[in-house]
Parts: sequence; structure tokens; C-alpha cells
Amino acid sequence: MRLEIMNAKLPLQNDTDRYHLIAEDGKWIQISKQNTLWSASFLTSSEQANATQVRRIDAGNRIVLPGLVDGHVHLDKAHTLAIAGNESGTLMEAIQNYREQAPGISKENVKQRMKRTVLDSAAFGTTAMRTHLDFFTADDGTVAKRTIEAALEVKKEVQDIMDLQLYIMSDPVTLDDSFKGLLQEGLAAGIDGIGGAPHLSLDFQASVRALFEFSEKTGKPLDLHSDETDDPSVNTVSMIATEVLNRGMEHQVTVGHLCSLSAMDQAKADQTMHVIKDAGIHVMTLPGANMYLQGRSDRGLIRRGVTRVKELHELGVNVAVASDNIQDPFHPFGQGDLLEIARLSTYAAHMNSESDRLNTLAMITEHPAKALGYHSGTYGFSEGAPANCVVTNNETVSGLLADLSPDRLVIRSGRLLSKTKRSVHWFDASDCHVHSDDEHTKN
Repeated sequence: MRLEIMNAKLPLQNDTDRYHLIAEDGKWIQISKQNTLWSASFLTSSEQANATQVRRIDAGNRIVLPGLVDGHVHLDKAHTLAIAGNESGTLMEAIQNYREQAPGISKENVKQRMKRTVLDSAAFGTTAMRTHLDFFTADDGTVAKRTIEAALEVKKEVQDIMDLQLYIMSDPVTLDDSFKGLLQEGLAAGIDGIGGAPHLSLDFQASVRALFEFSEKTGKPLDLHSDETDDPSVNTVSMIATEVLNRGMEHQVTVGHLCSLSAMDQAKADQTMHVIKDAGIHVMTLPGANMYLQGRSDRGLIRRGVTRVKELHELGVNVAVASDNIQDPFHPFGQGDLLEIARLSTYAAHMNSESDRLNTLAMITEHPAKALGYHSGTYGFSEGAPANCVVTNNETVSGLLADLSPDRLVIRSGRLLSKTKRSVHWFDASDCHVHSDDEHTKN
């Protein structure tokens, strides 16, 4: 089956042109500019005769984005707010409450919540995700093994819907031989990479070094939680950058959060941001969870924890924005809509200019794709790349972020994956006759 999309606006390519996109066998084979808006009558007689062989979509001068990429989520924790609450709204209570409840969560429950979140995200236009997985070490390994098995099964079951990368969070310094063995078994079975949170370790430097040594030993890449705290003295990202440079691992490591960077004085922040740039570290900013959890002990002017997005971007650092937690003790909101998270970042990081708004779209597409290891041949609107995209209901970037319209058509590997459409009931004031059907479907 051949897929064609005409009259598409591709703001990440050029906001003034219209494009004609053609896919065959699940890959883009042509991306070309149009001089004018086309209609069905524009097609030649032979093209019209072959219409049954081709699925044509008229984007109607609306924005079409490459498949969205959620570079930092916690699928195993998603939708656990009813299981583990967080009365104080702090990071430490969220960690403790979830750990207390984790042993009572079944493998099937983990799978069900993970799949639900994947499907919700896919319907909003996400085609690739990287999820961090909790590595529970307070028992005999049963809970950690359950999580690994559930995640690997979900990855296989959703492979036609979502490209899913799995990263196990651990601290090799604290692991005994049995848990190290379990971790290595998971990596051998298909876990894609190694995560961790060295800023929560008793020995920051030892934890960072151990994570890099484990990465080199296993050949698995690193994506680390870093400096998720208001304390400006905490600076594990500089330790991470030093290890990257010493080991020749530039452009291979990702970090998330960097909350303390926003609390540092300008001189220290500048020094830290430059070493991040020198190491080619990819940065995930997570405004939802950070704004919710950080600054809980402040009074008056409350720190919100969002890192220095614009300053990092201006330095040339690859910065992406991601969902992080979805309806769990770390963040009680969210629904898997990256456009919602992109809009939140415009508030949190004061991204108000036209170029800023365009950059927020890159932060949920091209930038996280780069961090996840995609390139021009495997992502985006380039010939030979998988034909993944989302047709939106807006003609302008500002309108796209302002409306957050749920009306989206998601295409994966050149085939229609889902269509979401909103309609509204209007009732006659005198007799309450329904004038239109109400439906909000994800087919």
C-alpha cells in the first residue's frame, strides 16, 4: 500500500512551504515541496484511476509532525496514584510510598498499566518511548524480576505500535552478587540500557564511577537521573561529564532533571553547562514532575526545579522535554500527551518567542530522537526513514500549543494507526434536542 499526504505544513522543515509526502512499504520515499495547495482535481486521470492502490490524505494546510518521542517516562509506575499517594508532595515521600507498595503489585497489573499508557501515548502521536524501570532491592529479587519480565513482555506485545526502549535504574555500588546477576540477566534478555540516580547515593562519585564501569562492561548505554534536588551544592552532572570525557563517551550519555542547576549561582551554572556541552550530554527536562515535587520547603519565592532550558539550548546542548511520571505519587497528572508537556515547558522555561515555540516542537521530536539514537535514516521526514507521523488539527505552531486539540491522525510505518476526533453536544435551550453526536474516540 502506498500512502500520500498532501498539503502538509512541516514547521520543523520550513514553516512557509507545503509538502507532499509519499511512503511505500512503511518508509518515506519522497518528501517534496508544493507550489500551491492541491485538491483532488489536481490529480491526473491516471493518478485518479490508481486511487484504489493509494491511500491519500489531505492535511488541509495543517501541521504534520514526525512521530513524537517521549524520551523519559516511568511506565512501570504509571497510574499508581491510587495505590501509593503522596500527601507532602515531596520526592522522598513519593519514593518511600511507592517502595512500600511495590511488593504487592502483581506482574499482570504492571503489564496492564504499562500497556494502557503506551496506547494512550500512541493515540496522541508518540511512536517511540524510553522508559526507566524501578529495580527493587529490598527483597529476594522477586519484585525486580517481575518488573523486568513484565516490561520485556510489553515491549514485544506493543512493537507494532511503539518503539520501546527499557532502562533499568540501579546503583551498582549497593548491589550484592545476586542482584548484579539479576541485572545482567535482564540486560541479556533485552533490556536496552542502564539508568540510575547517583545524586541519591551515599557516595555520589562512587556511584557515578560504578555506573560507567558497568556500562563499559556490558556495552549498554547510560541514561541517568541527575541532581533532582533544590540543593545547589549537588552537582553529579559535572562528575558524569568528567567520566564521559575521560572515557571518550561523548554524545552517548543522557541525563534527566538537572533541577539543582537552576538553583546554582550564575558562575557555577555557567561552568556546569559548559562541561555538559563539552561532553555532548543529552538533557531531558521534565517540567511536570519537577514543578510538582521541587521547592516544597520554600516560602515566598518558590523554586520550581525546571532546569535552565533556554541557556542550555543557546549553548548548543541537545535538550528534550518528556512526560516523566504519569498519574503516580511522583506526578498525579498527565495523560501521555507530549504536546501538553511541550506547552507546559513554554510556561516553565519562559519560551515565549516564535522561535522558542518552534523549539518546543523539536524538543518532543528531533531532540529526543537524537538522544535515543535515531538519525536521519531512521527518524523524521527523510527518504528511507520509517513513515511515522501525526497529522494535527492546526495550521500554526502557536495554535497547536494553544488549542491542544485532541483531533489527531497517527500514522506508523505508513499505515493508519489511530484517529482521535472530538465533537460537542449542543442542546436546544427550549427542548434540549441534541444537534450532534458526542464522541471522543480513539480507533
